[in-house]
Amino acid sequence: MLWHLAEVQWFWGTIVRQALQRPPLAEVRPARPASRSELLSFCSAVSAELVSALGSAAPQDRVWTWSDDHSVAFVRRRQVHEALIHRIDAELTIGLRTSMDAQLSDDGIDEALCVMYGRVPDWATFSTNDAGVIRLHARDNASTWLVRLGRLTGIDPDDGTAVDEACLDVADDSVVNADATLTGSAADLDCWLWRRPTIETLRRAGDNRLLDQLEMVIGLGID
Repeated sequence: MLWHLAEVQWFWGTIVRQALQRPPLAEVRPARPASRSELLSFCSAVSAELVSALGSAAPQDRVWTWSDDHSVAFVRRRQVHEALIHRIDAELTIGLRTSMDAQLSDDGIDEALCVMYGRVPDWATFSTNDAGVIRLHARDNASTWLVRLGRLTGIDPDDGTAVDEACLDVADDSVVNADATLTGSAADLDCWLWRRPTIETLRRAGDNRLLDQLEMVIGLGID
C-alpha cells in the first residue's frame, strides 16, 4: 500500500510541478526502494513534494488528467480522497479506525458518484434502465444524491474493445421522489462506495430490488 500511494503521489506531483500535458514517460518513473526504511523515506518525500506542488499551482492551471477536467483542482481533489481511503486501509490493517471528517467524506461521496462511477467518456453512451431512482442520504450533513442505474456502452479508442457494463448516473435535482433510499453517515457512505467496511450498517428503505442492483454496480468496483 505504501508503494502504491508513493507511486501515485510521485506521478501526480510530477505532473503538477512540471505542468505536464501528458503522463510522465515510463522510463523516468522511480524504481521501488529495496527496503522498508527506504520506502518510508521515499513515501514521505513524494508526499511532501505533492503537497508543495499543489500549493504552488493555481487550481485552474491546466495539466494532464485522465478526466475531461484538466485542472490542478481535479488533481487536488482526487489526491485528497486517494490518501483518505488508503489511510482507512492502513487503519484496518492494524485494527484501529479513527473518525473521518464529515465534510471531506461528503465530498468523497460526490466524487465517487459523479466522477469515479458516473463518468461517461466522450466515446461512450449511458442508457438508463428506467428501473427507478435511488436517494443516497448522508444524515450528518443532510446531503443527498439521486442515482439512476443503467448501462455504459461504446468502443474504447485506447484498445478498440467494445464496452457494455452496468453503470450509474447522478440524476437531475428536479427529481423529487425516490423509489429507494440508502442512508448512513457521510463517512460510512464514502467507505461503502469504495468497498471498505462501514462502522454502522447502512439503512435501506423502499425498493429492495433496486437497492440490490445498486449494490451489484458498486460491487464491480472502480477501475
